[in-house]
Amino acid sequence: MDTLSYKTVSANQGTVNKEWVIIDAQDSTLGRVASEVAKLIRGKHKTNFTPHVDCGDFVVVINADKVKLTGSKWDNKVYFTYTGYPGGQRALTPRELFAKDPILLVERAVRGMLPKNKLGKKIFKNLHIYVGSEHPHQAQQPKEIKL
Repeated sequence: MDTLSYKTVSANQGTVNKEWVIIDAQDSTLGRVASEVAKLIRGKHKTNFTPHVDCGDFVVVINADKVKLTGSKWDNKVYFTYTGYPGGQRALTPRELFAKDPILLVERAVRGMLPKNKLGKKIFKNLHIYVGSEHPHQAQQPKEIKL
């Protein structure tokens, strides 16, 4: 019996194979796009996934301005922030956040699905979101993933 088949392979920065992936968010639900993006950025779809290593792919999300929310979430869902001062609690609905910048809505959904530590901050930098269908990452030849 070959004992090498039972070895556990742990990825590190030298052995990680990072690819470029593009996702079109047009007419897709925000949560479904965000969960797929979080999985790809984290690297959980790979066989050599290691929790403490950045082994995920670079993800480009296009058409972030055409993402959907179901039901009455545009007005009833509330994002809270706190400034740190007394009475400094701020609330935004997705409609208000979308009016400021559609990219922020997708960023916030994906960031909530990543680890809340140094690795999560590093992994989040592998995400590139664009409002239109044009993006400056053509040279990396990203492969398209259908949702």
